[in-house]
Amino acid sequence: MAKEKEVKTNEEKDEKITNKNKHEVVIKIEGEEWKNALDNTFKKKQKNAQVDGFRKGKVPREIYEKHYGKESLYLDAADIVVQDAYDKALESSKLVPVIQPNVDVKEINEDSITFIFNIITKPEVKIKNYKGLNIVKEEAKVEKEEIDHEIEHILADYTEVVIKDGAIENGDIAVIDFEGFKDGIAFDGGKGENHSLEIGSGSFIPGFEEQLIGLKAEDEKDLDLTFPEEYHSEDLAGQKVVFHVKVNEVKQKIKRKLDEELFEDLALEGVSDEKSLREHIENELKAHKEADLENKYVDELLEKVGENVDVDIPEEMVSEEVERLFNRFERNMQMQGISIDLYYKFTQSKKEDLLNQLEPEAFKNVLYRLMLEEIMNLEKIEVSEEDASKEAEEIAKKYNITKEQFLKEMGGIEMLQYELEMEKTIDKLKELNK
Repeated sequence: MAKEKEVKTNEEKDEKITNKNKHEVVIKIEGEEWKNALDNTFKKKQKNAQVDGFRKGKVPREIYEKHYGKESLYLDAADIVVQDAYDKALESSKLVPVIQPNVDVKEINEDSITFIFNIITKPEVKIKNYKGLNIVKEEAKVEKEEIDHEIEHILADYTEVVIKDGAIENGDIAVIDFEGFKDGIAFDGGKGENHSLEIGSGSFIPGFEEQLIGLKAEDEKDLDLTFPEEYHSEDLAGQKVVFHVKVNEVKQKIKRKLDEELFEDLALEGVSDEKSLREHIENELKAHKEADLENKYVDELLEKVGENVDVDIPEEMVSEEVERLFNRFERNMQMQGISIDLYYKFTQSKKEDLLNQLEPEAFKNVLYRLMLEEIMNLEKIEVSEEDASKEAEEIAKKYNITKEQFLKEMGGIEMLQYELEMEKTIDKLKELNK
C-alpha cells in the first residue's frame, strides 16, 4: 500500500491516498452555505408540515424543529450542497475521476456537514509492445455449399401453402380440434381449436402426429398415447391418455422453384435469374464474413496487446462496467418481452449470478479501453472538434435526423470526438501490426 499522504486547504479539505488510484477527499461545508441549505430545506418542508395549533404551511421554524427535530432537515440539505462540495473536492485536489465517486457523510450537525468523496483516478498503463504483433487476418471465403444452403432457405421461406383434398402425409399441415382425457376426464391444457400442426415437426408428444397420417378433412379419431416420463407436468408425466381429434382442414406445402415468378417476389436489385441470385448471395455472405473476421482480427490484436500490459485496474472501474453491461442486458431482455425477474426464473439464477458472469467481459472492456487510450497518447492521435462536427453532420444525414439529435444521443461532441479517436487508434494498431 502506498504511503498515506495528507493535504489540507482553506476549503477544510483532507485528501488521503489509499493506493495509487483510490483517493479519499474530505470536504466540510459550514457557515452561510450550510445555513442557507438548512433554511431552504425548512421552507420546502414547512409547506406540508402539520402541527396542532398551526395552519398547514404556517408552522414556525422553532416549533417545527421541536416537533420534528433539527435532524429532519439534514439529509435534504445535504442533497443541496453535495454537488458544490464535490466541485470543491475536484478543484482543491486536482484529481480527474474516471468514474462517478462514492460519497459518504462523515459528520453532520446544525453547524456543518463533512463529506468523504472516494475518487478513483485513471491507473498508470505501461505497454511493453503494441507493434509488429504478427496477427494474421483470415481471408473471407464462400463455399458453393453455403450458397446452396441459403438458396434452400429462400425456397423454404417462400413456400406456398395450399388446401389439400387428400389424406395427411408427413410434412403436411393439419388444422385440428383436439382434447385430451386422462381416465376419461379432460385435463388442463389439453384442448385446442383450429390448431395448425405441421406433421413431423415433433411439436406434440410422441405418436400424436404419426397417428394423424392418413386422415382426411372431417375425419375424427381417438389417439391412445403416453406422455414422456420427463414431461414437465407431474400429473401427466408417464401417464396414458386419449386425445380425441377432429381434422378440419389439410394443407400442403409446395416448394417454390427458381423461376421468373420467384425472382419477381424476391425483388432484389440486379437479381433476375439463378446466376445473379447466386452472385448476390455470395456477396452478402462474403460481406458478413469479412465483418466477422474483421472483428475477430481486432479482438486478437487487443488480446495480444493485453498480454503485454502492466496496469492495476481499480475494482470500482470493473464494477461500474459490470453494471453498465447488466443494464444493457436487461434492456435487451425487455425488447424481447422478457422481464429480468422472468429471466431469473427461467435460468434458476439471481442478479448476483448474472453480475458474476458479466465480470470477465467487464474487466476485458476496461482493460482494452485503458490500453487504447495509452496507445492514443503514445501515437498522438487526436480528432478536432471541427472534424467531429463534420462527421456528426454526415451520420445525421445518413439516418435522416438532425445533427443536434445525433449529438444528444451520442452524449455530446466530446463523446463523439472520443469515439472517433478510439476508431483511429484501432486503425493505427492494425497499421502497426503489418
